[in-house]
Amino acid sequence: MSDAARLNRLDQEFVWHPFTQQQGWSEEEPLQIERGEGVYLFDVDGNRYIDGTASLWCNVHGHRHPDLDRAAHEQLDKVAHSTMLGLSHPGATELAARLVEIAPDGLRRVFYSDSGSTAAEIAVKMAFQYHQQRGDTGRTRFIRMRDAYHGDTLGSVSVGGIDLFHATYKPLLFDTLAAEPGDVDQMEGLLSAHEGEIAAVMMEPLIQGAAGMLVHPDGYLSAVRELCDRHGALLICDEVATGFGRTGTMFAVEQEGVVPDFLCLAKGITGGYLPLAATLTTEAVYKAFLGAPAEAKTFFHGHTYTGNPVACAVALANLDVFERERTVERLQPKIALIRRWLDEVAALPGVAEVRSRGVMVGIDLGEHDPELRVGHRVTLEARKRGALVRPLGDVVVLMPPLAIGETELETLLDITARSITATLASLPATEHA
Repeated sequence: MSDAARLNRLDQEFVWHPFTQQQGWSEEEPLQIERGEGVYLFDVDGNRYIDGTASLWCNVHGHRHPDLDRAAHEQLDKVAHSTMLGLSHPGATELAARLVEIAPDGLRRVFYSDSGSTAAEIAVKMAFQYHQQRGDTGRTRFIRMRDAYHGDTLGSVSVGGIDLFHATYKPLLFDTLAAEPGDVDQMEGLLSAHEGEIAAVMMEPLIQGAAGMLVHPDGYLSAVRELCDRHGALLICDEVATGFGRTGTMFAVEQEGVVPDFLCLAKGITGGYLPLAATLTTEAVYKAFLGAPAEAKTFFHGHTYTGNPVACAVALANLDVFERERTVERLQPKIALIRRWLDEVAALPGVAEVRSRGVMVGIDLGEHDPELRVGHRVTLEARKRGALVRPLGDVVVLMPPLAIGETELETLLDITARSITATLASLPATEHA
């Protein structure tokens, strides 16, 4: 038995994959990724693939970047982990200062965790507790966007709005109010109808990733900020997917000059190397948690691996690479290339809509019988041609590492277009009627 066959047998016998219907998985041959180099991933048989989704939207500078590798190795020679409950360490301290330096003015405090879900959960809990400790105890409700996704822990699921992901858990969740993305009047109506009840509005700025790359109209984010100020609600911006250059600026909120009360970060914070997340907030929020021990104003939340030293060391190196390699600046021609390509893809037969912000791309293939798994078929076609892409239903998603070269990007875009064309041409005749 080959090594690949042995691994696949073990996988199908013992592993339960995330966001995966295991019955379908068991009917296909798993792809075992063994190593990476730059924007490429290699399977155990040596086949090479362009990493078209940045290993789930997190890889920034490519795989095996020497500076990030070196930072991890050097930190391992010191200490792999030390708790931040009652202790601190240089990496977490330095990184907090660097994050405050690059974040929008006014965000001054950094609370670490280890995933996008926890970064969002922390913001929700902080916002609620902030109002309670200020005596504004009626503010217990949250407004979220329709089709929102902020993670998979129960608090983050409560402020989510994708029925396929979240409906099953409804009996376990707290109730939230749904806003129509882009509709300023409706947002104002919600805040007015629930005056004094809203703790915070939570949103992904500019574009909702897991919703299928749903793009907000220009000015919507800044309008929501103004409405939150007018009605006394806090604003939570989840930049787990949009942060660290994905929309063409370091943070999406920069494009409308918005300073949220909470900024949730993860994914690209370590260049896609290690689990780390941060929830940034203002000094005003922070001060509401100060008091004598007997007052119990402490934020009682924490994780074993909060602020892990190896992850913090790599995150610091990641920010150094952003600066030294002018990553965001050098991204602009690639964004222009994607826009030109999308104009062509929009004209392909069977493509319903294309949506993008920066290097975040969604190609909507329209409504199909779910049993056909049209989006999944595109990923299999792309894999045969040497690229890894991932669908959200029948929306094909691209989000390559920011460091991808223009030639490699052109190859990825060409493979994606050809894979879409081949998939749509293979559908039953009834699907074309």
